[in-house]
Amino acid sequence: REEARDGARDEVAAGAEETVKIICLGDSAVGKSKLLERFLLDGFRPQQLSTFALTLYQHRARVGGQEVRVDFWDTAGQERFQSMHASYYHQAHACIMVFDVQRKVTYKNLNSWYRELREFRPEIPCIVVANKIDADMKVTQKSFNFARKFSLPFYFVSAADGTNVVKLFNDAIRLAVAYKQHSGDFMDQVLQELE
Repeated sequence: REEARDGARDEVAAGAEETVKIICLGDSAVGKSKLLERFLLDGFRPQQLSTFALTLYQHRARVGGQEVRVDFWDTAGQERFQSMHASYYHQAHACIMVFDVQRKVTYKNLNSWYRELREFRPEIPCIVVANKIDADMKVTQKSFNFARKFSLPFYFVSAADGTNVVKLFNDAIRLAVAYKQHSGDFMDQVLQELE
């Protein structure tokens, strides 16, 4: 048993690949899947995991010279029920919460999404995203208080034309890696030891 532990330590020392999980939240049809597809473009391989009603997109990134595997979890329509299963949040390292600037109700619903997120993952970084700005660029002049109220990063993006999409996801990946490396999340540490 001790040999296995030493082997695991050697693997980490040799620069084993870090894996982070980033979840996407928001009402149905706000553009979560389209944002992911725009970011991942040619290299994305969505896997439909119908048991969990989600789509998993895998991506490789470099953060601080380290290779990182990123698992992006998308809701695959489950959000129509205005709530996600607890397993969706399990071991998430960051969250991208999206609303559609053309549909006010999707902005109002951020409160309930955020409340549910914090119930399961009280400490992970969360980014708020105003999508579909290509439909009306004047919307970028508006002030959206939700992000300010909770001191969350805020991005105006367009899945249609790509505005700020790469920056959004690269920042989310960096935040997820930093959270995983510096979090004092007891359950994450226990589960990591068991792997």
